[in-house]
Amino acid sequence: MSDPLPPDLPASDPLRRLAEPAALRDPHPVFDELRSRAPVAWHDGLGTWLLTRHADCAAVLRDGARFASDPRRAGIDMPPQAVSVQTLDPPGHTAARRPLVDALRELDRAEVAPMVAERARAMLGELEGLPSFDVVADFCEPLAVSTICRYLRVPEPDPASFVPAAETVAAGMDAGVWPERAEAAMDARAELSALTAGWLADPPPDGIVRVVADAVRAGDLDRTVAANTLRVLLHAGYTSASKLLSLAVVALLDAPGALAAFAADPSPRAVDELVRYCSPVQALGRVCVEPAEVGGQQIEPGQDVTLFLGAANRDPARFDRPHELRLDRRPNPHLGFGKGAHSCLGASFAAVQARVVLAVLAERSTALRALGAPEFRAALTLRSPARLRVALD
Repeated sequence: MSDPLPPDLPASDPLRRLAEPAALRDPHPVFDELRSRAPVAWHDGLGTWLLTRHADCAAVLRDGARFASDPRRAGIDMPPQAVSVQTLDPPGHTAARRPLVDALRELDRAEVAPMVAERARAMLGELEGLPSFDVVADFCEPLAVSTICRYLRVPEPDPASFVPAAETVAAGMDAGVWPERAEAAMDARAELSALTAGWLADPPPDGIVRVVADAVRAGDLDRTVAANTLRVLLHAGYTSASKLLSLAVVALLDAPGALAAFAADPSPRAVDELVRYCSPVQALGRVCVEPAEVGGQQIEPGQDVTLFLGAANRDPARFDRPHELRLDRRPNPHLGFGKGAHSCLGASFAAVQARVVLAVLAERSTALRALGAPEFRAALTLRSPARLRVALD
């Protein structure tokens, strides 16, 4: 699924090279070259620093005082619909995040794995009679929609309408490279916000949405921020899960014996390695608000910083044989779920879901096979295949 390459970027530009079909399939030759040549490099076209080393990316993620998630701290305006727990910094971030953390603690975690396994087996059972199916569009994506909605205790939207809207929002994260995506992404974001605003107006009897709604009624959380936060939770729960699952299937089928090895030991350690190796979240952005030095370069207030987490997770200075998928890797300080105050709220759910779903697939490890190569989306922020046909013999 390819978009025209950005016309204003020269052929040698790293972002243009990352948008080439070969790099969409495997961006690491470009990341490796950039890390070895200029690990902290200024990009004139986008007006941002590009970071590719693990140590530098981890340091910025932990340093919320000098590197902001909220661009308003650098004097940059944001539309109200863009303000959520994902963009707020402390103290506002703390107030928005606290009810979510409390709600997550209250959830019965013992019910998550059986729920995910039941949905995965049911969906796979419907596909097993087919000569082939698209493991991305027919399995990973609708499964992710179903499980995140069940986790949030809200009605499941029709995947036929929800998935295109969610993917349009995801594509809009690369509007700096493909500006034509921005307007469609804003429209899709509004569509998802209308969905979550309905949840907030009529919340379920318990769970995360109920806790957020109660916080709004008590005056502890702004209604707009709450609605936007629920939209972010829904979208992130879908995109993170579907893209991790899709990439993990590709990785396990690519590496001889990997799916069988996962079947033998579907451990949290193996899932951590898949998160590191696949890195569905390839990039995160921050804005500098106080002078800082990173990797020997001076970063000034107002300058943007782009953290290539995909590159950091394959940094040979931090990981032994980083380009090998080693399901028993230890230690594994990957940045796949972020670090610091903005670390992924749903990391635990995403990890359990990936372990359970891949274990269900691994039950058929001797039968599952790819029919050709995966086709990847043109995306630099959230990486994933768009389709991959497989067969269960």
